[in-house]
Amino acid sequence: MMGLSITSKILKSHLIEGNLYPGEQVLVSVDQTLGHDLTGIMAAQVLESVQPEKLSTEVSVFYCDHNTLAVSSENADDHMYLKTAAERYGVYFSKPGNGICHFLHCQRFAKPGKIMLGADSHTPTSGALGMLSIGSGGLTVAKGMLGEGFRMTTPKVINIRLTGRLNPGVAAKDIALEALRILTVKGGIGAIIEYTGEGVKTLSVPERATLANMSIELGATTGIFPSDEVTYEYMKAQEREDSWIELLPDEDAAYDRTIEIDLGELEPLVARPHMPDLVSTAREVSSVRPNSVFIGSCTNASYSDILKASKILKGHKVHKDIDLTVAPGSKQVLEHLIKDGVLADLVESGARILECACGPCIGIGQVPCANGIAVRTSNRNFPGRSGSQSASVYLASPETAAATAITGHITDVRDMMDAGILADCSEPVTYKIDDSSFIRPEDVSNPKDVKVIKGENISDLPMRGALRDRIEAVSVIKLGDNITTDDIIPGGSSILQFIANIPKFAEFTFCYTDETFVDRIKKLKNSVIIGGENYGQGSSREHAAMLPMYFGTEVVFAKSFARIHKENLINYGILPLVFKDKEDYDRIDMNDTFVIENVLLQADSGEVTVKVPGKGLEFKTALEVSPYDLKVLKEGGALNYLRNK
Repeated sequence: MMGLSITSKILKSHLIEGNLYPGEQVLVSVDQTLGHDLTGIMAAQVLESVQPEKLSTEVSVFYCDHNTLAVSSENADDHMYLKTAAERYGVYFSKPGNGICHFLHCQRFAKPGKIMLGADSHTPTSGALGMLSIGSGGLTVAKGMLGEGFRMTTPKVINIRLTGRLNPGVAAKDIALEALRILTVKGGIGAIIEYTGEGVKTLSVPERATLANMSIELGATTGIFPSDEVTYEYMKAQEREDSWIELLPDEDAAYDRTIEIDLGELEPLVARPHMPDLVSTAREVSSVRPNSVFIGSCTNASYSDILKASKILKGHKVHKDIDLTVAPGSKQVLEHLIKDGVLADLVESGARILECACGPCIGIGQVPCANGIAVRTSNRNFPGRSGSQSASVYLASPETAAATAITGHITDVRDMMDAGILADCSEPVTYKIDDSSFIRPEDVSNPKDVKVIKGENISDLPMRGALRDRIEAVSVIKLGDNITTDDIIPGGSSILQFIANIPKFAEFTFCYTDETFVDRIKKLKNSVIIGGENYGQGSSREHAAMLPMYFGTEVVFAKSFARIHKENLINYGILPLVFKDKEDYDRIDMNDTFVIENVLLQADSGEVTVKVPGKGLEFKTALEVSPYDLKVLKEGGALNYLRNK
């Protein structure tokens, strides 16, 4: 019998139901959860609905890190709602300015060997500490908080084996981009990425966090690293060594696929618009002249990331055509940068310093000019992600970004200086510990006396009835492959300020993809959506399922679904049907009428026959769900299921 991977060890220790056989759904216990000021609102509303006496998790945290700019009172209302809901139900609350949820959670809460659910797709960041950290929708996270556990299909495990050592000027971001070049944005679907090999020992925890963070861009469920001596030293520096355990794969651990990357052979890489897997070397795109550069996001905002950027910038001025902004990942990082004079060097070079928040990564501020070009150290470059549908975003490491800010064109840092000066840019030996920007459950003396303050902008969650036994609906839109949740409901401050106001937020559904969508779907009582491969990739934003449901969407047909979005469709009572013959996708169109008879019986069988009377067509689809998911679908979604239970 083969040995166990890190992934298998954690899943085995948390298994509640099922067997860890390929393709079988299992139920695992959940130790920690996180949500933020976009997705955490949904989780808080579920808690309000259920009124639990106590939570089942060891730690649950609501972070304010997305809408911290507060461009209107709606943002502040959302923060007040999350704060008071956290105080009422025993959730930690992280105040605006404390840091980005994924980055900060890895610093202060993540533990090796535990399982965490986060209401954001980049939750895998905490995999840097040997924690199985999985992104989900707010409803799924709420279920984890309430003791429902987490249901998942037993994943494959892809081993990315790292050898060698990075050369100066080459970064962890370049490893992530190399993995994307090899696997693409679909290569990790149904799998967990497990990093091993001698090269792992050469990477700091923040470097590992960059890789774990971007595992979701591979389509993977999450990414995870061993918990070793490097992990211990990091947790000791955070005064959390009591939570450390060693967690390594067995020497003969079995993997479904192994990919080897020699770190010494890598060079600075860049992802071209508009997908993270469109990878070139920095030198190959050196003619690109951006208007702006951003260094930050949950992917690359560590002390050492920003220190390297400042070393490159020191003695130089930002190019006259470049607007450079820098956002530290947490208040802790910011304080170290101030104390060590790093911030002064950045400001002297011409950089603007932003608060410790998501900011430009999700289009909250620093939106590029029309048809502008931006270089960013964030993780996604989908159309509209930057807040501008016409902008082109290139993804790069902090080293490449800083060099680009000086020269005015995408630059391999090794072509402008001796990158050896970056070799001593390491993390602090000890970190300044100040958790005063967290409101802890123990800080609240009488939780039941706390009044949850719900601003006028915060609407009730939309509900739907139970699954109908006969569906007759019109296709309201037909889409291609790799449609992202940003395509379905875009980001940007002007839109996300309404995230808690479902009727208002719904008006922006597919607004960049098809500006007539909302008007057309309002005229239909019932509708279906047609998608291609990997439908719903990207952000965990459950509104991409909720808002179509709000308008009456009952079915989404697709060639394949991204994991989190499929989970969200089920949570909101929408049938996720996969074409059994992908050529059927080409035979159907927008405005076709679809009829499904005996829906409940067909759903039980897992095969659903669909008729298109106007074309005399009939085709078969697969409903690939577990018995639990089927029960949720039949009741009309997870809210109905929880209330009925």
